[in-house]
Amino acid sequence: MPDASIASPAARVEQVLSALRKTLPQQVSTVTSVREEHSHGEAMDAAQLPEAVVFAQSTDDVSRVLSLCHVHHVPVVAFGAGTSVEGHVTPPEHAISLDLSRMTDIVQFNPEDLDCRVQAGLTRQELNSRIRDSGLFFPVDPGGEATLGGMCATRASGTAAVKYGTMKENVLGLTVVLASGEIIRTGGRVRKSSTGYDLTSLFIGSEGTLGVITEAQLRLYGLPEAVAAAVCQFETVDEAVRTAVEVIQYGIPVARVELADEVQMAACIAYSHLDELRPLPTLFFEFTGGPAAVREQVEATESLARENGGLGFDWADTPEERTRLWKARHNAYWAARAIEPTALVISTDCIVPISRLAELIDGVRHDIRESGLRAAMVGHVGDGNFHTLILTENTSEGRKRLLDLDRKIVARALALDGSCSGEHGVGLGKLEFLETEHGAGALNVMRTIKKAMDPLNILNPGKLIPQEKGTCP
Repeated sequence: MPDASIASPAARVEQVLSALRKTLPQQVSTVTSVREEHSHGEAMDAAQLPEAVVFAQSTDDVSRVLSLCHVHHVPVVAFGAGTSVEGHVTPPEHAISLDLSRMTDIVQFNPEDLDCRVQAGLTRQELNSRIRDSGLFFPVDPGGEATLGGMCATRASGTAAVKYGTMKENVLGLTVVLASGEIIRTGGRVRKSSTGYDLTSLFIGSEGTLGVITEAQLRLYGLPEAVAAAVCQFETVDEAVRTAVEVIQYGIPVARVELADEVQMAACIAYSHLDELRPLPTLFFEFTGGPAAVREQVEATESLARENGGLGFDWADTPEERTRLWKARHNAYWAARAIEPTALVISTDCIVPISRLAELIDGVRHDIRESGLRAAMVGHVGDGNFHTLILTENTSEGRKRLLDLDRKIVARALALDGSCSGEHGVGLGKLEFLETEHGAGALNVMRTIKKAMDPLNILNPGKLIPQEKGTCP
C-alpha cells in the first residue's frame, strides 16, 4: 500500500469518505448546514468546517471509521451534543466529525446492583426519564443537554457534585475505540478492583484525544425520599460565601449549594421571571434524604445563614417550583447574555480548595472593578468552583480586555493551589495554563501517553495538551 502521508490532505479525506459511502451509505453527510452544526461547540468563537460528518450507530461503526482514518492519516473529532464550551469539538483542517448522538441505547440495566451500561449518545435527562419508574437516577448534572459520552470525555460535574461527585467517581467502566480502530473495555461492574492500571480514569477527561468512548458503565442512586429547595439572599457576597463554606466545613450533607452574585441575580430575575427575589447575592440550596434528615439539614443551614446575615429562606415547596428554580440557575449563562444581547460573553471556570474560596472571589471582584467590564459570578461554591460571565463589546479591543481579565482570574486560582478548570475542561481555551498548573514534567508524561496511544495524532489533535515549545504543529 502506498504511504498515505504522501497524498494531499483532501485526497486522504476523499479516500476515507469513498470507503465509508460503501459501508455506511446513509450515515455520511457533506451537507454544508450539517457541517456547520459540527464546526464548533458553545461559548467559543473558534470554528472550522469538518470535511464531512459521519453518524455512528454502534461501536463497530466507530471502529470502522477510526480504522480508515488511521490508515489514511485523517483527523477525527468525536461529537456528542456540541455543548462543550472550550472548543473541544472544533475540528482542525481536513478532519471528519464523528457524531455519536444516534447511539442512545441502555445496553444493560442492573437495578439490584445500582448500575447500568449506556451508549455514549444518550443524555443524562433521557437516561433518568427511562429509569424513573425503577426508583433510581444518575446524579451528575452539568445543566445542559450533554451526552453521557461527552460528559465522560470532559470529566463533567455540575450542581450536584458536592454530594455525588463528578463523572470520575460515577463511571465504573468504558468501551473505547482506540486510534487504530481496536475496541477495548476498561473497568467493569464491581465497585473496586486492585488489578492493573486504572484505564477507566485515563480516558475520563481525555477529551477524545486517546480514544473514542462508545459505552459507559454508570453508578446509579436511589431517588431521595424527601427533597427541599430554597434560596437565601444576603446583603453582601462575603456573607453568602462564608455561609456556603461553613455549610461544607460543618459537614452538612447538602445536595446542592450554588452562588449567584447581585449582577447574575438581576439577570436571572429578568430572564427567568424570578420576580419574588431581589438582585442581591443569593445561595440556592437543595436538601435530600429522609424527612427527618432533611429537617436537620435545613435547620443547621438556616442557623448558619442567619448568623452570617442571611435575609431568610424562600422555599420551593412543589416539584414544579423546584424545577423552575433550578432551571433558572442552569440558564444563568443565557440570562447573562441577555443583559447585552450584542455583547461578547465568555464563561470562565476555576476552582480552589474550599478554604481559599472567599479569598479568590474577593480578588476576582477586585479584578472586575479594575477592568471596567461588566461581569456576573455564579458557581458551585460547595466544592470551591465558580464561573465569571464576562461581557464586553465584540471588537478586537473588547476581546483583549476580556481575555486579560480571564487570565488574571485563572492566575489568582492557580496561586491559591487551584485549577484553571473545575469542569469545563481544556479543549483549546485553557491550553496556555496547563504548564503553569501541572509543570513541564507532567506535561511530558501526558505527551508520551498521547504519542503511544495515537502515534499519528489523528484523535482530536491540538486539544488538551499544549504543543511542546519549538515543535511544529
